[in-house]
Amino acid sequence: MVTEAAAEAIGAGRRFLIAVSGGQTPWLMLEALAERLPWEEVTVFQVDERIAPDGDPDRNLTQLERVLPLERVDLRPMPVTADDLDAAAAAYASSLPPHFDLVHLGLGEDGHTASLVPDDAVLDVTDRDVALTGSYQGHRRMTLTYPVLGRARRVLWLVAGADKSPALARLRAGDLSIPASRVSTAKALVLADTAATA
Repeated sequence: MVTEAAAEAIGAGRRFLIAVSGGQTPWLMLEALAERLPWEEVTVFQVDERIAPDGDPDRNLTQLERVLPLERVDLRPMPVTADDLDAAAAAYASSLPPHFDLVHLGLGEDGHTASLVPDDAVLDVTDRDVALTGSYQGHRRMTLTYPVLGRARRVLWLVAGADKSPALARLRAGDLSIPASRVSTAKALVLADTAATA
C-alpha cells in the first residue's frame, strides 16, 4: 500500500506526503521500505509527538531520525520544544498539506490512536488540524486531529501483539467508545499480526 501510494503521488507529479505515528510498528515499516521508496520525493510528517526534549528516547522523532535516510528525505518534525506550544501547534497545522497521501496509524491497548486518547478534550477538537493533549502516560502530546486524518487519501493501520487484540476487535466492530474507531474507515486498510487477531 505504501509503495503504491508513493507511485501514485509521484506519477501525478507530486511529492509523496506521508504522516507517521509513534509506537513500534512504524520503525519496522520504514526499515522494510528503506530500499523501496524514492526518498528524494518523500516528505514525512509526524502524526503525534510527546512533549519532551530533543534526543529524548520517548520522542518519536528520535526513532524517525534513526531509521530514515535523513540526507535524502524531507522530514517535518512537530515543534514540541517550542516555548509557546499552542502557537507551535498552529504553525505545524499551517504547514500541513490539504491531503496526506497516506497516514500510518497504530492502536493502543486502550483504543487510542495517534495521541487521541480516551477521555481527553482533544477528542472533541474539530476546528484545528493539530492540538495538544493533557498528560497521558507521563507526557503531554501534540497530535493530528480527526479532521486532518479524515482528509487523508489512504490510512494504513499497523497493529501487532496480543495485548492489542481486544482493542482491534472493537476497532473492527466500529465501536465508537474507543478513540480509534472515530477515524474514517472509507480509505483504510488494517494490517495485523496473528497475535493481534487471536
